[in-house]
Amino acid sequence: MKIATWNINGVKARIENLCEWLKDSSPDIACLQEIKSVDENFPRLEIEALGYHVETHGQKGFNGVALLSKMRPDEVNRGLPGDDSDEQARFIEGVFSVQGGVIRVCSLYLPNGNPPDDPVKYPYKLAWMERLRRFAEERMQLEEPLILAGDYNVIPEPFDCHDPRVWAGDALFLPQTRAAFRRFENLGLTDATRATSDEAGLYTFWDYQAGAWQKNNGIRIDHLMLSSEAADRLHSVSIEKHVRAWEKPSDHVPVSGYFDFEAA
Repeated sequence: MKIATWNINGVKARIENLCEWLKDSSPDIACLQEIKSVDENFPRLEIEALGYHVETHGQKGFNGVALLSKMRPDEVNRGLPGDDSDEQARFIEGVFSVQGGVIRVCSLYLPNGNPPDDPVKYPYKLAWMERLRRFAEERMQLEEPLILAGDYNVIPEPFDCHDPRVWAGDALFLPQTRAAFRRFENLGLTDATRATSDEAGLYTFWDYQAGAWQKNNGIRIDHLMLSSEAADRLHSVSIEKHVRAWEKPSDHVPVSGYFDFEAA
């Protein structure tokens, strides 16, 4: 089973790229972020025509996440628990039947947090990360395969960016951000990409500015984080970098994990 994450950066603007990728890459489950669409305007017909079931948690013009899957989910939960006042659409969870049980797959879009001296944005990022940690801790008690896939807006280590000096004061790389990510990871979660490779220069995002793509000035901020039950079934990971060279690309590329789950 192939499970992928991709920050599409506007699904309506990039529907042709999305459909082309779904046909070429053929993930069993695709987690999308930053769809920038309300649920009723999501271009589901084009995607359903390719054999995918569509579940969205949208927001007008901003944020928004989706789950596209070849099988219908048994259960769908929208919104990250822990703050009933949070109206930002950044989290969706699907439960899918597989041979021998179920898997839980979440598509998440963690807040950017910049500028870090903003009295609202950076505290919101850290609070959201703590809510995610508590959510993961609770879900992991179920002892089911859990895949938390998405744009984390976190550069975990210096070798996950082209030049750490450029990112030193950025909310994606601040010590507090990385410490919060480490607390989350220390629940027993596995970073799928780093479980399969310690290679430097593995990036998932290249800015549109200053020729970042042409110079390979990238960062790795899109992650598949796995519970031990999911990590035990992981075979390999691919960063589908070629998608960044397409016409009208997202500034992110898909990251796909290959698992030995089979649909029920």
